[in-house]
Amino acid sequence: MSARELVVLGTASQVPTRHRNHNGYVLFWDGQGILFDPGEGTQRQMLRAGVAAHDLHRICVTHFHGDHSLGLAGVIQRINLDRVPHPVTAHYPASGQHFFDRLRYSTAYRETVALVQEPVAADGPLAEGPSYTLDAVKLSHPVESYGYRLTEPDGRRMLPRLLAERGIRGPDVGRIQREGSLGGTTLDEVSEMRRGQRFAFVMDTRLCAGVHTLAEGCDMLVIESTFLDEDEQLATDHGHLTAGQAARVAVEAGVRHLVLTHFSQRYSDPGLYERQARAAGFEGELTIARDLTRVPVPKRT
Repeated sequence: MSARELVVLGTASQVPTRHRNHNGYVLFWDGQGILFDPGEGTQRQMLRAGVAAHDLHRICVTHFHGDHSLGLAGVIQRINLDRVPHPVTAHYPASGQHFFDRLRYSTAYRETVALVQEPVAADGPLAEGPSYTLDAVKLSHPVESYGYRLTEPDGRRMLPRLLAERGIRGPDVGRIQREGSLGGTTLDEVSEMRRGQRFAFVMDTRLCAGVHTLAEGCDMLVIESTFLDEDEQLATDHGHLTAGQAARVAVEAGVRHLVLTHFSQRYSDPGLYERQARAAGFEGELTIARDLTRVPVPKRT
């Protein structure tokens, strides 16, 4: 398994189909697992995809429509049944606290794991660690909805040619990285900035400023494309995006890998989404998500 990889558990929108489960996505990022929008059937999809409850460290819910949250009850109970040895943190819109409570305590079970509730009430950072900062940004949907974004801290890339020119090798490479200079040579002289990777998760929303904010400069953007372009007005009326709209956002934001998902049951040909995304001008890596597929986050540039 890649150290940074998206596992797609489900790709249907409101109504599941024979081939598409309700939503569910797990992002593996340097040993941490983040579960996004566990719809109905997520626990079984995790089993089929080889994702264990022990793999989960965070749960991020964009909003409380059933296709994005009905699986919470089963996932939370499975976390407790399997006695996950670390705390699991749940992020979700604060306005839906009563829905979260109902799902968490929908049936009787024994609580054995610390489930930390951190509801989201405004745009801004939710968590910060050595390998990413997690932010939430409000979207535009009939119920309150937030998108999520992971941003890796910027780092430095050592340049072997410049190190060799200055005779810096072996343990001295680590020393100049730690101390910032060595024998009159500064770190800036033998390295360059390496921008941290960025990942964004955008579900049910019509076009709004939040979509563009989340997508900006992403290495991977997972974004809903419920409708095809010919149904753009229907998409807007119901608070959704089309394939072309999602692709144009990705083009403007400089996205490297675009993952389209959350497909309406009214369309039977997934190839239509790809054709409309390409017609909108997106030339980068493109994945039309299918259940149980794994999509590596692009390698650092």
